[in-house]
Amino acid sequence: MLRRIGTAGLLAIALTACGSGGSPAGATPTGGGKAAPPAQTTPPASQTAPQRSPQARQGAVERALAKMSVEEKVGQLFMPVLYGTAADTVSGENQARYGAQTPAKVIAKYHLGGVILFPHNIKGVGQVVGLTNGLQRASRDVPLLIGTDQENGLVARMSALMTDFPGAAEIGATKNPDRARAVARATGEELRALGVNLDFAPVADVNVNPKNPVIGRRAYGDDPARVSKMVAAAVKGFAEAKVAATAKHFPGHGDTDVDSHTGLPVIKHTKAQWEKIDAPPFRAAIDAGVDAVMSAHLVFPKLDPSGDPATLSKPILTGLLRQKLGFKGVISTDALNMEGVRKKYNDGEIAVRAVLAGADLLLMPNDLPKAYQAVVAAVKSGRISKERLDQSVTRLLTLKQAKGYLPEAPAADAEKAAGVLRSTAHRKLAAQVTR
Repeated sequence: MLRRIGTAGLLAIALTACGSGGSPAGATPTGGGKAAPPAQTTPPASQTAPQRSPQARQGAVERALAKMSVEEKVGQLFMPVLYGTAADTVSGENQARYGAQTPAKVIAKYHLGGVILFPHNIKGVGQVVGLTNGLQRASRDVPLLIGTDQENGLVARMSALMTDFPGAAEIGATKNPDRARAVARATGEELRALGVNLDFAPVADVNVNPKNPVIGRRAYGDDPARVSKMVAAAVKGFAEAKVAATAKHFPGHGDTDVDSHTGLPVIKHTKAQWEKIDAPPFRAAIDAGVDAVMSAHLVFPKLDPSGDPATLSKPILTGLLRQKLGFKGVISTDALNMEGVRKKYNDGEIAVRAVLAGADLLLMPNDLPKAYQAVVAAVKSGRISKERLDQSVTRLLTLKQAKGYLPEAPAADAEKAAGVLRSTAHRKLAAQVTR
């Protein structure tokens, strides 16, 4: 649970990055409202980073890593929610949660590697462009991953500004992977125009349980082969837009009847059933070059009998995802303020165990100061080796570089964004898929 809810729209955060089956409280309903006119403009700037050789790209990662202290490296792992519509917005929520008043000061205090946006951060096109540019400026040494949950359909955090694309179930019903690819590419183009470089999508779960309270129509369907094709196509679409894609929720959240926001689901599939039902979409995503994979807060006894959720399971994240499936990208936790991951351990221990299990990106810790200090202490004591920490930071830096955000973040442009968001071509695409 969140420590306090003090300002309008904060209930949206209770639904976290994983999303939910309904519209977040305080958010504009999917498809509702029109984009506000740009509130401000920023000087035109290219959104395409200069092309560099592989050697130069690797050098940028190594140089950035070499300059960091332990505290700065640990900060790169965290992606919290910040409060305010500009980088310099003074917020009591920021002060209460993080001990710093503005988003910019929180970024500096914890050396953050990323920020996730929610509807309470969103007011208009120019405002969001100003926010993302301001957040990037606040991260002086290493650019940020700026993420959001724009699955489309039921979970669409930026719906107030973006094209109302159909959700995964509708796209899956077309049986046409080209539609999934086109929608992902268009979604990515709109996010990139706003300065968002990571989307927590697509959902790679196979929804085989009609009573599933949290996935449902967020999935492409109940057939592993069809879901696999759709997920692979979506990953390629996001790549074409130069926005990082995240396949979720590993090892598979499709056969649950418990919502991991409020409880701890248990998947009773055998290893053979996992191979047949749950694994194929993640294999397809990896083969398609997916940038990140998000863990699930659920227990899968046949994959790990410890009783720990997958987010904290080394046999699942390292043994299955890294070693068996060969995934080399970023492993993200689902939101760490969800009850499904908070049943056995405190907020500091959760963060440490997630890193030890194999996670690289620690999303939305319930108590950032406690989680941050716990990971720093674990590194300094040797519980988390410096080599293990460097592995995660290197993966995160490599992802930033791959999307053109290292060594310097390109500035978003409000005027250009206004021409991309809800463009005629994108609205036409949405209508075609719906038909």
